[in-house]
Amino acid sequence: MALSRHDRPSRRPGRLSRLVALFAALAVAPAGAVAQVVPVYGQEDVDAGIAPEPDPSMLPAIMAVPVGPAVALPAAPQAVPGPLPVAADVFAPGVADELAGRLAALEGQQRWGDIVAACEPHVRQGTLPTAVADCYDLARIHCDLVRRHSEAAFRQRLTGLSEAEGRRLHAEVLSRIRSHHVDAPDFHRLTVRGLRAMDVAIDHPLFTSWYAPHATAERRAAYREQVARLVGGRMVNSQADAETVVAWVARIGHSTLGIPPSVTLLEMTAASMGGLDEYSAFLTNGQLDDLYAQIEGNFVGLGVELKTALDGLLLVHVIAGSPAERGGLRDGDHIVAIDGRAIGGMSVDESAQLLQGPEGSAVSLDVVRGKAAAGRVSLRREHVEVPSVEDVRMVDAAAGVGHLKISSFQKTTAADLESALRRLDAAGMRSLVIDLRGNPGGLLSAAVDVADLFLERGLVVATRGRSPEEDFNYSASRPGTWRMPLVVIIDGDSASSSEIFAGAIRDHGRGTIVGSRSFGKGSIQGIFPLEIGGVGLRLTTAKFFSPKGKPYSRIGVEPDLVVHSTARVPEGAEAAPTTSDAPLEAALAAARRATVRQSTRPAPRAQASK
Repeated sequence: MALSRHDRPSRRPGRLSRLVALFAALAVAPAGAVAQVVPVYGQEDVDAGIAPEPDPSMLPAIMAVPVGPAVALPAAPQAVPGPLPVAADVFAPGVADELAGRLAALEGQQRWGDIVAACEPHVRQGTLPTAVADCYDLARIHCDLVRRHSEAAFRQRLTGLSEAEGRRLHAEVLSRIRSHHVDAPDFHRLTVRGLRAMDVAIDHPLFTSWYAPHATAERRAAYREQVARLVGGRMVNSQADAETVVAWVARIGHSTLGIPPSVTLLEMTAASMGGLDEYSAFLTNGQLDDLYAQIEGNFVGLGVELKTALDGLLLVHVIAGSPAERGGLRDGDHIVAIDGRAIGGMSVDESAQLLQGPEGSAVSLDVVRGKAAAGRVSLRREHVEVPSVEDVRMVDAAAGVGHLKISSFQKTTAADLESALRRLDAAGMRSLVIDLRGNPGGLLSAAVDVADLFLERGLVVATRGRSPEEDFNYSASRPGTWRMPLVVIIDGDSASSSEIFAGAIRDHGRGTIVGSRSFGKGSIQGIFPLEIGGVGLRLTTAKFFSPKGKPYSRIGVEPDLVVHSTARVPEGAEAAPTTSDAPLEAALAAARRATVRQSTRPAPRAQASK
């Protein structure tokens, strides 16, 4: 995330609104062409900011419910948005075929999450073969659908929206895309992806159980035939065209399958967002609130970081002082049941929904540790503060080497870091090791402020977008700089704001970068809460560049000293690091060589200039 200039609606008054996440933008190839849909406008519709209903004489008759075989949705050539394809010859002979075969087997088993996981390393490097891009995109559609509609709050808001509200929300999203996305939108591609998502949704048991309980094979065939007649041979050239087509598809879904029009409108809206680039996305109510909590560094919950496991959920990290830690949970534990309900096979989003609840409410967990039998733990949900600066300690008092870990860049990170620096300085720090391994990023402003603590002057990061208002140079100021030698550790999971900080330190020659090449996320995303429904958007608005003008997307930050990880010291461990953590050992050696006593001054705020 990063601080942005887009206004947030009044539901969160008094807070800065341009919250921008740092992820790599992804180019999309233009779609093929078909004929044009021409909407008819009324002044009232224009003033309301929504697409008016089209003149029925200009479209096929679509309100009757025909009976007959399903008709496949027509799609323009190369119309399915997906990751940036590259020629298959970047692979060793047979590698692309092996990946395609593996994905085909997973698709046959409908293991959509496994398909996404298998493709993501290639997407990250920009090397996903064109032949499997369609399968990857289909898997993303399936996973996103489950993620959205597993959220009870979103379902409740969704079914409470009127058709007019759904159309206004769709129009607002398209307007945001048109005005702020880093690339000029291809409304045909976006609409085609929305149609594909609805084609998936009407066969998905989770979706139909909530919104189309009486759907039959005959009714699905009727929906597909009418949609095919509507969109076949037509070109979606503009936002108005897209609004018109989506409005009519919503009515087809209602007349044939009984799906509330607002549901179709939002499903196609969400799918369109997911087709823009890797990290632009539609945010449900819960996802938007979680994002704000992450930015603020606090939330109501148990205080655990989770990932999926075969038997349920793996605890990746238990936050110090949290209800989970006080209840005896540890990193590496497995949650296999929540309130008596087994969660093996659930997605992390479905399981996480069961863990959520109001402050003060209780939840019981069945927990497995090692090979022992499951034990039951009862915890109470509380307000949890998430530290972004951890493991602050003197690792070599004799040499004056201090150490700390920045786990994320949030609103309080710069202040928390300076507090940690003052403690280390009082303990005799003469050089500092900053560990950014596993840090996924956070606020751009926090990365700039942290860099400003160590740079006297000069550019920290430059952002460039399609709109001139996205072009900013963020610079450090002269007063208040900490001058001790720096060593920064990075790895393949250091991303976004981590790369901004490490890249600035590298380009200014301010310290030594140790570890392995960073993730390679190089774009900025604006967080846009929408006026209707309590939902929002995460929209790529610009790309960012290092002080020397180097891009980060798919390139990352290359360390001065390449050292690959073996074993890691557990987070929060008090014991001195061992030689099993090779990057940390190399960083400590570099810090000892560079140790020089330095003076300290208060840290300044960073400045942005056009």
